[in-house]
Amino acid sequence: MNILETVILGLTQGLTEFIPISSSGHLVIVQQIFSGASDHLFLEFINIGTLLALVVYFWKRIVTICKDVFLNKNFVLARNILITSVPAGIVGYFLSDFIGKSSFFGSLVVVTVTLAVVGVVMIVLERLPKADPVSSGEKLSPWRAFAIGIAQMLALIPGVSRSGSTIIAGRLAGLNPASAAEYSFLASLPIMVGVTLKVFIKSSDRAYFIEHMPMLLVSNTVAFISGLIAVGFLMKYLSKHSLALFGWYRVGLASILAVYLLVQ
Repeated sequence: MNILETVILGLTQGLTEFIPISSSGHLVIVQQIFSGASDHLFLEFINIGTLLALVVYFWKRIVTICKDVFLNKNFVLARNILITSVPAGIVGYFLSDFIGKSSFFGSLVVVTVTLAVVGVVMIVLERLPKADPVSSGEKLSPWRAFAIGIAQMLALIPGVSRSGSTIIAGRLAGLNPASAAEYSFLASLPIMVGVTLKVFIKSSDRAYFIEHMPMLLVSNTVAFISGLIAVGFLMKYLSKHSLALFGWYRVGLASILAVYLLVQ
């Protein structure tokens, strides 16, 4: 992998991890273009840059949540975030090896289908029936938080989008677009931390990191900077707009991929 490919992968990760167009799907596409194959472990390691971007952007909010838990004994939001994290955390932990080795999770066909399906949902989302409105993630019931967690679990499939699926679920659970986005990002933190810690547990993964350290540092730096820009953009955008624009983008990209697959 050369430096240009490394930068492009980092940029792709940073921009698409938070904008709901699927980072995993775009990374599969980019890696297919470069090498014809998907390096799942490399993609897990460049999650570090976007995790740091999320922590920096929401630092004040994270501190407030910690104060609520340890000083004010208010556990509601932290409880909801943990509930939302459970489904994806359990499935990701027990099936991580399968996900890394299965061709299904690196398939352009899968990415094409999921981009299209979730894109259509985003386009029609505002017309779908929703639960009674709630003002913030703290006001969600445990069952609504768990439903968002199921959506986050489905985002393990490339092309679905973790932010996209959880923002959609948050909207259906009664949150407005901006509140759904904030809750989506806060609820993704435990998963992203877990993914980052997991890849350092195995000695073979640590050896991979050391071997590819220069490229991973470049990718993560680019992912951090672009991720910080992307999450700031999305929070501002969703304060006034819906997800429809991203849905149309997904459907358009899926159409291009479908044509590409048909002519192969």
